[in-house]
Amino acid sequence: MDDYQRPPDGGDPLDFLYWRDEILQILFWFRGEGLGEAVTARELLPFLNAEEERVHHHLEQLAEDGYVARVASVPARFQLTDWGVQEGGRRFADEFAGLTSQAHGECNNPNCSCKTLGPAACATHHPHAH
Repeated sequence: MDDYQRPPDGGDPLDFLYWRDEILQILFWFRGEGLGEAVTARELLPFLNAEEERVHHHLEQLAEDGYVARVASVPARFQLTDWGVQEGGRRFADEFAGLTSQAHGECNNPNCSCKTLGPAACATHHPHAH
């Protein structure tokens, strides 16, 4: 899949990219914080300056593009696909890079299992790190 796709309605491509990135970041954050794997457009409203219908429209477009999957019909619930997790995580990391720098004691070996398998794996090799 292309990382960039034209808006289906002929709308502004920058607007389309903005909404895709914002929603992916929020869904990634929700997932990581344990706030929900599958969400409705209404549940995203406190984090977005938009009407529920517009957020729902963008979730539907993200589903068409393979970033999210619809997991329930009424109310419509969406969750990140594997590709959506990857893309949402990349966008989240880019957006918050200055706030998520290495903490004291964190492993900085780029080949460590915590970089490939996650922090839980690193704890077995570096119990003081996390």
